[in-house]
Amino acid sequence: MRLGLEVFLDNKYKQFIGKRIGLVTNMTGVNKRLVSTIDLFFNHPHIHMTALYGPEHGIRGDAKEGQKVDSFIDEATNVPVYSLYGETRKPSKEMLENVDVVVFDLQDIGSRYYTYIYTMAYVMEACALYKKEFVVLDRPNPINGITMEGNLVEEDVRSFVGLLPIPNRHGMTVGELAMLFKNEFGYDCELTVIPMQGWKRHMYFDDTGFPWVPPSPNTTNVDMTILYSGTCLLEGTNVSEGRGTTKPFEWIGAPFIDGQLLAKRMNNRNIPGVLARPVTFQPTYQKYVGDICHGIQLHLMERNHFHSFKTGIILLCIIAEMYPKHFQFVQNEHGKFFFDLLAGTKNLRKKILENDTTPFFERCEEQMKNFNKIKKKYLLYK
Repeated sequence: MRLGLEVFLDNKYKQFIGKRIGLVTNMTGVNKRLVSTIDLFFNHPHIHMTALYGPEHGIRGDAKEGQKVDSFIDEATNVPVYSLYGETRKPSKEMLENVDVVVFDLQDIGSRYYTYIYTMAYVMEACALYKKEFVVLDRPNPINGITMEGNLVEEDVRSFVGLLPIPNRHGMTVGELAMLFKNEFGYDCELTVIPMQGWKRHMYFDDTGFPWVPPSPNTTNVDMTILYSGTCLLEGTNVSEGRGTTKPFEWIGAPFIDGQLLAKRMNNRNIPGVLARPVTFQPTYQKYVGDICHGIQLHLMERNHFHSFKTGIILLCIIAEMYPKHFQFVQNEHGKFFFDLLAGTKNLRKKILENDTTPFFERCEEQMKNFNKIKKKYLLYK
């Protein structure tokens, strides 16, 4: 198997000789020998790299989720690094002034909450506006390119964790998403996608033989990325999703939860592909920092039969039913529910509290069928 980066460096770069290259990347931009795209471009005799652009978590991955990132000059290359998670999320005219082509090389994790695909959308929008070429070096969807789950984001709850109407688990690579964004959602830049060679849609990341470089501080392993499509929803509640522990998005808990009872309730549901085990943990930051939380770890037993999004909602329904006086959907300073932005709808929050999610899941099935018809036009791999 070969990454889009490796295909590009073999010969595709030749069409861009003589052009000034800007690179959107971070620590996940590496080849199979873990050499960074930044170094590969900077040291290449025929690639003229004039700018770098960093997404959420920064170009080196040293910023926490939601933390603003500053622009700076990269010491190793003396190239300016423009933050796309600071004062602006879309490159300004000034940020693109010294480039002719913007190359995107970031590892996505396959869930729509993850912001890198929206960084890509905003860069595409800027490239269309300021007449720059846009190139995507494709990388694997680490949770396979077949499984889809969830609903489509509704207009009134669009945000940087759900900017466009795609499912929670979309089953596409960044290159395929770029073509979808261009042709279906109006991000009409001059686009080139450099496909991988040898990647198959059924593959999870650990099937590729490549080393896993965490795209952000909490993306610890492949199991975490699979669970994330469902357990990320806990971020919009007063239950810890395990941030500040060694098992984010695998450990779920709060001081008011009985982990033994919650594990029993979850396992009694016989959810395909997963088992719950009681755990106790103490977060080092975020929710309940320094407090003892009781809850569960979700263990993937058969990932090909597991539906993360549905599992996350079942878990929320059980917790809401067990602890009606303690469980809450949290609001921000403007009175908005972050859960609605993650869920892509205001309807699901109400359905969870009523423990009546069947109509919601039926609607998800209809939306995924319609999305799949559109998606098929942009698939690059079998």
